[in-house]
Amino acid sequence: MPENRPFAPMRRTAAAALAVALTLALTLTGCGTQTLSPASVRGDAGGDGEGRYGSVDCAEAKCVALTFDAGPGKDTPRLLDILKEKKVPATFFLLGRNHVLAHPETVRRIADEGHEVANHTWSHGILTDLDRDAIREELARTQDAIAEITGRKPTLMRPPQGRTNDDVGDISRELGLSQVLWSATAKDYSTTDSALIERRILDDASADGIILLHDIYDGTVPAVPGIIEKLKKRGFTFVTVPQLFAPAVPKPGEVYRP
Repeated sequence: MPENRPFAPMRRTAAAALAVALTLALTLTGCGTQTLSPASVRGDAGGDGEGRYGSVDCAEAKCVALTFDAGPGKDTPRLLDILKEKKVPATFFLLGRNHVLAHPETVRRIADEGHEVANHTWSHGILTDLDRDAIREELARTQDAIAEITGRKPTLMRPPQGRTNDDVGDISRELGLSQVLWSATAKDYSTTDSALIERRILDDASADGIILLHDIYDGTVPAVPGIIEKLKKRGFTFVTVPQLFAPAVPKPGEVYRP
């Protein structure tokens, strides 16, 4: 993987120009919420941010973030074995009830093996259908449950179905959570066909992309080795979501989408 190194002055100038252009090109979600791309926030940091590079600079490398929602589940240990074998970091957006509470050792292993542990609510409630107190409970209970196991509260969350609004943003900001959407999904909740899951991801994967999969469905984990191998052959480098944004740090409450 490319060696981590600071931005040179010329790269700072180019990055700043890119940031301006991309900031002007912010897209809107279906609910009218502004979203920010990884490239725009990297450029805005200007090389002076405090984000965690890890071993790759995504301003130069062809990065992609592999993310898994709604676990951990029975297949997550096998997934972790695959990721360890392939030397691929991932980001896990975990559900609290029936998942974090049911699989504390797997949660601990996810953190111990260097993956990013993130929040996917307590019960997968659609946050835009809830009042502010209920939104807070969905997120805060999962924050506390994860922190009790790993010693650290997540800084990222993914709203179920990607649905967010101003109330969700306000509560996320209050709890120190940035909102992370995605650019490629296999809709693996609708099929057990691992070959189809693999093909859908390969068709939609892109530089600076965020891949959405679920480690709780039968067809998903078997598709992961092929996804990793084929994307590596295309020159992709796998990173966690925070590494995708480095040297910037995603801001609580903001919504990020490639």
